[in-house]
This record gives sequence, structure tokens and C-alpha cells, in this order.
Amino acid sequence: MLRCPRLVALFLLTASLAAAQAVPDAEKGRASLWAGAGYSRFQPDFGPNTMGGVTAFTSLNLGRWGVEAKARFLRFSSFHGETQSHYLAGPRYFLFPMGRLRPFAGILVGVGSIHYPFQIGNGSYFSYAPYGGAEFRLTRRVALRAEYEYQFWRSAPGIPGEPSHGLTPNGFTVGASWRLF
Repeated sequence: MLRCPRLVALFLLTASLAAAQAVPDAEKGRASLWAGAGYSRFQPDFGPNTMGGVTAFTSLNLGRWGVEAKARFLRFSSFHGETQSHYLAGPRYFLFPMGRLRPFAGILVGVGSIHYPFQIGNGSYFSYAPYGGAEFRLTRRVALRAEYEYQFWRSAPGIPGEPSHGLTPNGFTVGASWRLF
């Protein structure tokens, strides 16, 4: 007698969690190309402050998997002339899309460049960066996004007289993207 109400409750709970909408056949499996821009705020890991700048990115999505490429230029609020540029690309995976909200995670590899403060030198380093965030689709062609990225520059700074313990610039980016096709 007690089993029936428990089964009904279990059925109602699982039915309410099930997605009620299917992906339209015309959308399933289609590739899409997105391009966007955003504002980034990073802790450069060399100097006491955070720096701001602009990020441009493009994403090629193939279902839940995709490839993303970014170029970031940190020039605002620099510490005595310090600047950074990041040129990264790599795979991205949409974790568990929930309607218009699409959380993602990925790993990027590329080059990080820095102009050190006080004119002490410049450097470009191999960089890899795990990252994650979410995009919110406003329309079929426009999405807002926010993400966090943590970079590893193992051979930095490589300046004579300075310890080369590596640098770990990290920060947030918020922006918007547009679907090109």
C-alpha cells in the first residue's frame, strides 16, 4: 500500500526534471560560427594590481563540442607601463545546456606576451589555460557570456636576476557574441 504513493511521487519528480522540448531536426548537428568581444579584468601575476582590456574571440560549434580562439589585450590600469597580450585557441565543451543557458569548459593553448613594468624587458611564453563559464542566448543570433580563465606560463619571467617560477595570469571576461552562420 505504501509503495504506490512512493512510486507516484518518484514518477512525478523524474517527469518534472525531464526536458520537454527536443532539438529541431533542422538544428541538430549543424555547425555554427560565432564571433564576439568582451571586457576582461585580469590579475597579471607580475605587479600588485589588476589590469583591464578587450578580448576578441570566435567559436566554431559542432553540437556540444567546439573550438575557440581568443586574442586579449590588457592595457588599462597598468602598473608602471606593464601590458599583456594573450593569443590562445583550443577545444570547448558545453557541459549541460539548460534551455538558453549553456555552461562550458575548455582548455586553451598559445602564447602570452608581456611588457614588464619599469621598462625592464619583454617576454613571450608558451601558455595553457583551463577556463569555464556560461553563455546565455538572448536570441538565435545573439548571446551574452561570462567566463573565468587561469593561465600557466611555466618559463616566465626569464629575466636575469629574477626567479623564473612561472606566471599565472588569471581573470574574468564578460561580453557578447553574434552568430555568423
